[in-house]
Amino acid sequence: MAIPRFSSLLRCRKWAKSDWLVASIGCVLIVFFLSFFFDPTSDSIPSVDRSLPISDLVKLQLSSIAKERGAFCLDGSLPGYHIHEGSGSGSKSWLVHLEGGGWCNTIASCSARAMTKLGSSNYFEQEVAFQGVLSSDPSQNPEFFNWNKVAIRYCDGASFAGHPEAEFKNGTRLFFRGQLIWEAIIDELLSMGMSNAERAILTGCSAGGLASLIHCDYFRDHLPKSAAVKCVSDGGFFLNVLNVLGNPTMRSFYHDVVNLQGVGKSLDQKCVAKIEPSKCMFPHEFLKYIKTPVFLVNPAYDFWQIQNVLVPPSADPDKTWAKCRLNIKECDAAQMKVLHGFRSSLMDAIGEFHQNKDGGMFIDSCFAHCQTVMSVTWHSPTSPRIENKTIAESVGDWYFNRKPVKLIDCPYPCNPSCYNLNFT
Repeated sequence: MAIPRFSSLLRCRKWAKSDWLVASIGCVLIVFFLSFFFDPTSDSIPSVDRSLPISDLVKLQLSSIAKERGAFCLDGSLPGYHIHEGSGSGSKSWLVHLEGGGWCNTIASCSARAMTKLGSSNYFEQEVAFQGVLSSDPSQNPEFFNWNKVAIRYCDGASFAGHPEAEFKNGTRLFFRGQLIWEAIIDELLSMGMSNAERAILTGCSAGGLASLIHCDYFRDHLPKSAAVKCVSDGGFFLNVLNVLGNPTMRSFYHDVVNLQGVGKSLDQKCVAKIEPSKCMFPHEFLKYIKTPVFLVNPAYDFWQIQNVLVPPSADPDKTWAKCRLNIKECDAAQMKVLHGFRSSLMDAIGEFHQNKDGGMFIDSCFAHCQTVMSVTWHSPTSPRIENKTIAESVGDWYFNRKPVKLIDCPYPCNPSCYNLNFT
């Protein structure tokens, strides 16, 4: 994910043609510069923290079969992943995490992205820290610490769902191969032992959280029928809501992503048969068709959606939302009413899923986005809690069928355990 205050620049879609040259150069410089700094608000995998135990620093592996499959990042480089081998009782259990990082919806934004770690493995870190749900420390990850854990890097810009048929043949060297990346790496993991899995979870954060829903049944179908397979989407329940000026920012954006990268072929075909394909990028439209059990982790006051969907900079020309969109504590009463309305839209959107007996959810009232990939929000003494349960404990109770988990927080600011981010 781009740093939020710059994300609208990277996604702008209504500029005059004369602006595109300057804009595309600016996008490239901004993304290239920002890609070398760790962003604490990012939904990408954390960079190396030398204070962590060495076992949690996991080396990059480029896919060994991607080239023969034609599975390439946006710039044509090979995709990759990080894998930490399981042990003991977890040796036949697999947790596969899909990295997040937004999307690109134009040639200019995809070209800029191709010069960063979200579009090219040339910029991937050689080691990343496995934290939160990926941690091998039982105090941080009590349920899944000894599982085989894989973090698949995100370098296609369409939630691992683009298709090469959509690539431009006019000299533009961009590869829309997200679906091929997904299939190649899953096949590689199957050959490494995942084909014998007894337990498995597909998870992801943000754009990766959306991808974990898009590919959930595929994941289930390629594992043993006897395996307990479920999916956990973190910060991936994006809403089809109007921004504060009444414009469909996210709907228009997804329309462009789907058309540019040929994503429709990867979306749920029952959904696509009934409505316009790009609408099937919104989980509330296709969640009902997923056969595999799903758990939703989502903040009701998702800062990414507030900053990019509800109040993108283009919808706030007079800057009245400038402080509020960066720090929920700075919102006035009228602005909080709008944010509570956003929460209500989320409640309406998950209403049908709430009745799903196999589904689970942890919907807190925090000003946050991804919460499973950081130990401080996944499972720690200061983690967000609902009914005195951390996210890790809640996902564990649901996955192991200890109890139904349908946890929905009361409206902000009722939960003192929230880890509310402040961008000011």
